[in-house]
Amino acid sequence: MSEFNLIAQYFTRNTKHADLGVGDDAALLRVAQGQQLAISADMLVAGTHFFHDAAAYHIGWKSLAVNISDMAAMGAQPKWATLAIALPEVNEPWLAEFSKGFFACADAFNVDLIGGDTTKGPLTLSIQIMGEVPTGKAIQRSGAKAGDDIWVSGMIGSAALGLAHFQGKVTLAEPTSSHCLAALNTPTPRVALGLALRGVANSCIDISDGLTADLSHILKASNLGAKLALENIHCDDYLRTHLNDSNIQQCILAGGDDYELLFTAPKSQRDYLHQLSQQLQLPLSLIGETTPQLALIITHHQQTLDISKKGFDHFG
Repeated sequence: MSEFNLIAQYFTRNTKHADLGVGDDAALLRVAQGQQLAISADMLVAGTHFFHDAAAYHIGWKSLAVNISDMAAMGAQPKWATLAIALPEVNEPWLAEFSKGFFACADAFNVDLIGGDTTKGPLTLSIQIMGEVPTGKAIQRSGAKAGDDIWVSGMIGSAALGLAHFQGKVTLAEPTSSHCLAALNTPTPRVALGLALRGVANSCIDISDGLTADLSHILKASNLGAKLALENIHCDDYLRTHLNDSNIQQCILAGGDDYELLFTAPKSQRDYLHQLSQQLQLPLSLIGETTPQLALIITHHQQTLDISKKGFDHFG
């Protein structure tokens, strides 16, 4: 199969948000009046971000989902994506499942694939995501204020626990194993939450490398510190049952791959956020507050924890 036939068969579809999509030298887009273009890119490499024998459908879904999550963190509406993919060989059953997972995620979040590239090489996926946000309304990491509440969505640590189960480090019973493997393989970007946080959250980030690592990015950008209470973080019952175990604490605080939103907001927004949690049927946990002191302190029932391992670092 030629490169062009591969693209035509597996990655060409009609677009909803583009004047011209896949099939020409460049895509043509129009950004709505009063909107800014939000752009992000992520690379996923076999053996680093996913196992070589991982299900192609899961790789397809997750490769796009982690990018859409960046749009959610900015309060942007995702609309367009490009895909550059290096393949060691043309494996048509693999491509069929990969594209099926990719477009299932694209359809779920109304995203058009508008271009990209293919080449031969070690399995690598490079995706650029683009979206729209009203001018001046993007939620940035640098906006946190001293005394802000710190919130996090969803259940933290489930993906890391799913990975541990997959690697045989722990044995999980049903339904915990299915839930945690789904969190690992097919994360749900919190787009609706991100849109609802415009004008509410002072800062926001999605959790990819680990809660403490990603919170540290907000704190550094905002020149603040923080105090967190581990017991206030919503997590799976298995994790909560073993919360005194330092390995479980690291799973929650530094495991990563959650793709939930971590954000700060004024205390005056508490009632709204509790209502929003019910409206979205999504747990929103109030886990701490920002401080003028630059230190990050995490406690478990008032005992300070060692957080020397903050999260994943490709070059750490």
